[in-house]
Parts: sequence; structure tokens; C-alpha cells
Amino acid sequence: MTAPSSSDGLAAVLWDMDGTLVDSEKLWDVALYEAAEMLGGRLSEQVRLTLVGSNMDATSAVLLEATGRPVTPESVAETGEWIRRRTAGLFDDALPWRPGAREALAAVKAAGVPSALVTSTERALTELALNTIGREFFTVTVCGDEVDGLNKPHPRPYLKAAELLGVPAGQCVAVEDSPPGAESAESAGCTVLVVPNDVDVPPGERRVFRGSLVGVDAGTLAGLRSLV
Repeated sequence: MTAPSSSDGLAAVLWDMDGTLVDSEKLWDVALYEAAEMLGGRLSEQVRLTLVGSNMDATSAVLLEATGRPVTPESVAETGEWIRRRTAGLFDDALPWRPGAREALAAVKAAGVPSALVTSTERALTELALNTIGREFFTVTVCGDEVDGLNKPHPRPYLKAAELLGVPAGQCVAVEDSPPGAESAESAGCTVLVVPNDVDVPPGERRVFRGSLVGVDAGTLAGLRSLV
């Protein structure tokens, strides 16, 4: 008879990307502030913080509104394309890791627990980011343009990741840093490890908070499910 492993009961780990695994929100800062200038206005820090965890169309609409430009399907698409091009250039270089993130990914993989990447970032930019993060860590990836418009905070991104892995979302731990991401994962039924970065995340029924991913492994994540 085999002894139970420290990850028993943990079906999978579902990881957010921007601000959770890599400190790419700082690169989004560059693109978004420059986009506001391109539109002839200025993006305030307060409005910028509301965009953490948002998808491209929602971000573009907020930028247009903040700079006094008409919000139309055409202007949203044009602004989004400008941001994509600028961000692609920034993502093409190595991205800075969040503390402990790479080691946590490696520890979960070594324990034989499957991982999914669940990000609001679109596929083309995610593929650039994966050059730094490493595709080998993830069994599946779900991007912001692959959920039929039902982006975070809707539960669909995390539900889709669990479906692709063939596991119940309620037996997964999601790792997030933003309010929309935490709401998405919690609504999907996941236990949520929240590691705040740029913005505060409110408490929630299925949320456990930690200052960083340093020292996190499969056993740590499995243990969180008994705390909520």
C-alpha cells in the first residue's frame, strides 16, 4: 500500500500570469501610460490600478473614456491593437519573475500535480511571455481571447482550465494577485491563494492570503483546501 502524498486531494494548480508569476504589470504600465498619451490625454494612477487583471477590450474602453475619446467598437479595436504592438515589444525581452514563483512552479511539477496557466492576456502576448516562464510547466493554457468574451471576473476562464485538465474546479487551487482574478477563481469553486502585488484584494470565502510564493510547494497548496 502506498503512503498518501502531501499533494493528495489537490487535482491541479491554476496559475494567473501577470503580477502573479511575472512582474509584467510594470511593462503594462509603460504601454498603457503611453497609449493614453497617444490618445491625447493622461492616465491617472487611480484609473490605472482599476485595470489590473482586466482584458484588452475593457482596458481600451477605459483608456478612451479617461482621455475623452469616443468609445466605439472601432476605437476600442484600434486602441487595443496599438497596446498589443507596444506590449509585444516589451514582452519580447525576458520578464522579471515574482519572488518564489519559478521555484513554486518547479515544485508543483516535480510533485506530479498538473498546472494550468489562466490569464486575461491574449494568446499572442502569452506565447511571448512563455518564452521566459517556460511552457514545460503547464499542461494547458487558457488566454483572455479564448473564453468567448467571458473574461475574469467571470468564472469561465478557471472553469475552462479545469475542464481541459479533466478535473473538478473545486479540487483545484488557483493562484492570483488581483480582485478580478480572485473573484473569477472563487466563483469557479477553486480555493484561491492570493498573493497581492500592485492592488489590494478583499477577503473572500475561499481565499487564503500570503505575502509571496517563496517556499510554496504542492504540499503547501494542498493544505490550503482545508483552511477554507
